[in-house]
Amino acid sequence: MKTLPWKRWMLSGRRRRMFSAEPVVRVGILEGQKEVRGFFHGPFKVQGQTVMDIPFFASFEGKTLHLTAEGKILGRGDEVVCLPQGEKASFSLYGVTIGRQFHWEREEKQTFQGSLLFCSKGEGITVINALPLEQYLESVISSEMSDRAPEEFLKAHAVVARSWIGRRLLETPHPFPSSPQMKEGEIIRWYGQETHADFHVCSDDHCQRYQGLTRRMTGKASQAARETRGLFLAFDGEICDARYHKSCGGRTELFKNAWEEREVPYLRSVSCAYSSFPYADGEEEARRWILSHPDAFCGEADDKVLEVILNDFDLDTHDFFRWEVSYSCTDLSDIVKEKGGTDLGHLTSLTPLARGPSGRIVLMKLVGEKGSVVVGKELEIRRWLSPNHLLSSAFILEPLTDCRGRILSFHFRGAGWGHGVGMCQIGAAVMALRGASFREILLHYFPGTVLSGLY
Repeated sequence: MKTLPWKRWMLSGRRRRMFSAEPVVRVGILEGQKEVRGFFHGPFKVQGQTVMDIPFFASFEGKTLHLTAEGKILGRGDEVVCLPQGEKASFSLYGVTIGRQFHWEREEKQTFQGSLLFCSKGEGITVINALPLEQYLESVISSEMSDRAPEEFLKAHAVVARSWIGRRLLETPHPFPSSPQMKEGEIIRWYGQETHADFHVCSDDHCQRYQGLTRRMTGKASQAARETRGLFLAFDGEICDARYHKSCGGRTELFKNAWEEREVPYLRSVSCAYSSFPYADGEEEARRWILSHPDAFCGEADDKVLEVILNDFDLDTHDFFRWEVSYSCTDLSDIVKEKGGTDLGHLTSLTPLARGPSGRIVLMKLVGEKGSVVVGKELEIRRWLSPNHLLSSAFILEPLTDCRGRILSFHFRGAGWGHGVGMCQIGAAVMALRGASFREILLHYFPGTVLSGLY
């Protein structure tokens, strides 16, 4: 695929938003904290004072922020800014949550470079890391996937992640989740880029995983970012809203089936293979698809390969290409009540009303002895039907009943991991292992796009 300069896209006469230089990204690391503990590695300047190699403690007292180090007050007020003095200076934060509300949720100590900002907001402290976009990307790539993965995949991931954050920085924020067609008995939500008042993106799966220096092990992620510096995916003269997920299950999904109702030409449904797989948007087609095991890139089952491309906490998720899980009807009824905030009573049926090409359910009707509700879109369905989240909404159900026909349990058989839109991370990594270049990977998952240099 030919690399085109961004300015060539200005010829159509439409107004294009673009960067004139590398932007700075403000990343929200922690929110609503009563206290924050961490450590300065190297020199930092805090309100005129220079501190070095020292633990720090931030507290929230009477709506006022206090930052101290070894009993000495470094700063107080609504905001305290800590500026690194030198390229090697970094800071650590303790108790940072990753995988929030997903099955891999846990707390970690994480280390970051760039500026550190403490803000007093509401009833707690917000912690923000501000740093140049390219430096941010190096950590995103190694947080999303292992930095031991193939170089061409890491380069493709750098372009996709750069495009996603670039689009976020340029567009006007708007509130999410959204339910524009809410009717009685329906809860239709999607989750996207909520308006963050104090920072551009958060550090977790809700936006892009950003875990600082924690998983930059080999230097390959940094090299991938450097070799693709300033390169963005573009379509019709604009930066692409490039999405990605862990495993599509064999076929990617349409943008509109995960987020708002609009067609995005480059986020269409494609097979995760060089051959073409059938659509699975009908119930019989979905059953055949989910019970099959197509020769898809993301169907890779070799543990040695997966250990190279996935991070340690993602390796805890087994059988992501085709998966199974069961719940008793009593347990699932309780889960629906807790997660959905509505008491349907003992569940009597779960019926898919609409599916996308990948087999992912977009609308589902839940019926219980006390009432019914229609739920969408894919993430909301996954949220309602699991203590954490189902791996995907591409599933079929096999209920077990007693002799009177009353449902005792629901057995889920599913395909894929994540929303399924855009680049399949595992599929793309396997493509690279089989010799595909980063340009070939991008063109496969984002058809019709081009590479464009902005800075």
